[in-house]
Amino acid sequence: MKHVSAMIAAVVLSSFLIFSPCFGAGLTPEQQTKVDAKVKAFQEWSADAKIVAAVKDYNANPSADAKGMTNDKWKTLTIIDPFVQSLAKNELAVYLKAKKDDAVTEIFVSGADGGKVAFLSKTTSWTHKGKEKHDQPMAGKTWQGAVEVDESTGKQQVQVSVPVLDGATPIGAIVIGFGVMKI
Repeated sequence: MKHVSAMIAAVVLSSFLIFSPCFGAGLTPEQQTKVDAKVKAFQEWSADAKIVAAVKDYNANPSADAKGMTNDKWKTLTIIDPFVQSLAKNELAVYLKAKKDDAVTEIFVSGADGGKVAFLSKTTSWTHKGKEKHDQPMAGKTWQGAVEVDESTGKQQVQVSVPVLDGATPIGAIVIGFGVMKI
C-alpha cells in the first residue's frame, strides 16, 4: 500500500512539474528580473567580512570530519549527526539565517575544496567541486542554474552561486536557492 501511495505522489508531482510554467523553460522574464535584482544584493556577500573570515579559516584549518568527508559518506549522515549540526548551527550559519529573506530556500557556503563551511540545512552533496555551481565562482564568476526541484529542500527553486572573495581572489562559493513561487 505504501508503494502505491508513493507512486501516486510521484505521478501528481510529475504532473505538476510538467504543467508548471517554469518547468523546462526556466524562469519567466519577470522572474529573471527579480532574480537578477536579488543576485546583485547577494553579491555583496562575496566580500562580507564574516563570510570571508569563516571560509579563510575553513581553508586553512578544515576539521578532521571535513578532511575525510566524501559525497558518499555525506549521504549516510542524518540531519541530527553532530557534524551536520555543527555546520547548521555554527556562527556563520546563524549569521546567514539572520540575513536571508523569504525568497531564499537554501544557502550554503563552501571552501576552496568544495566542502561545506556552513548552511541553513543539510545539503544533498558534501562537495560540488567539479560542478559549475562551485567552479564558476572559483573562477570569479556568478553562476545560475536551471529551475529544479531541489532534492534537499523539496522546493522548486533556482540556484545562484557567487564567489567568496579575499580581496580579488576567489576562496570559496556561496550558493543561494530562490523559491520560484516566492520571486
